[in-house]
Amino acid sequence: MINRICADVKRYFNYTVISARCDLMAEVASSYLNWVWWILEPFCMMLIYAFVFGYVFGSKEKYFAVFIFIGLTMWNFFNHVISGSVKIVKANKGIVTKVYIPKYMLLIQKIWVNGFKMVVSFGVVGLMLICFRIPVTFSILMFLPILFLHVLFTFAIATFLLHLGVFVEDLTNVTTIVLRFLMYMTGIFYNVEKKIPVVGYYLSRFNPLAYIISAMREILIYKKMPELRYYFLWLAVSLVLAYLGVRNIYKNENSYVKSI
Repeated sequence: MINRICADVKRYFNYTVISARCDLMAEVASSYLNWVWWILEPFCMMLIYAFVFGYVFGSKEKYFAVFIFIGLTMWNFFNHVISGSVKIVKANKGIVTKVYIPKYMLLIQKIWVNGFKMVVSFGVVGLMLICFRIPVTFSILMFLPILFLHVLFTFAIATFLLHLGVFVEDLTNVTTIVLRFLMYMTGIFYNVEKKIPVVGYYLSRFNPLAYIISAMREILIYKKMPELRYYFLWLAVSLVLAYLGVRNIYKNENSYVKSI
């Protein structure tokens, strides 16, 4: 199974990269601001949330603008990949019904697209760190491991939604509601542990998204190392889920063509 996954990833790697590049170019082809929208959208949302929660509700979180922008950058990646994974097989019906391609490669292509946007947004985070004169410490070495965990966990969840989305028509509506609820439980614009007494402590560690986003904020803003035991816990969970999700796709992908 592992050998098959490695062989397929190697075989279709160029396809996912080229397809992602075409999607990115097509997305900005008819826009006046082109790729600037990839920065402008989360930046404007950051300003709105910073005003509402920072000024109106008087949040005392240090470096609140950077705090929100990191959360939005990571949430947007997760949200777009997950919401898109539900109908991704049907959306690529022209490819799926004519040539064979492991269906999870469609997810990897989508991860390339949204991952590129996330990296661009993190470039803005870097500029904000400079503008706010936030010092960088050795904790920055955890940036790539945390980013890898974020991508892996997102991919793992998306594999199951890809499978279910082929057969369950109402899954898009359910996913939209769950994502909206999860956004508020993840602490995109507030500190989960501080704002939710007692429960917040467990929510910030056992909600994987809350942990990952909090860990990224800790290393970039607060010069702290995240709790590594939870990092390795969620890394192990993500690896297992990703393996099971891909295996399930291999097992059922022949039925996808019949269903769409």
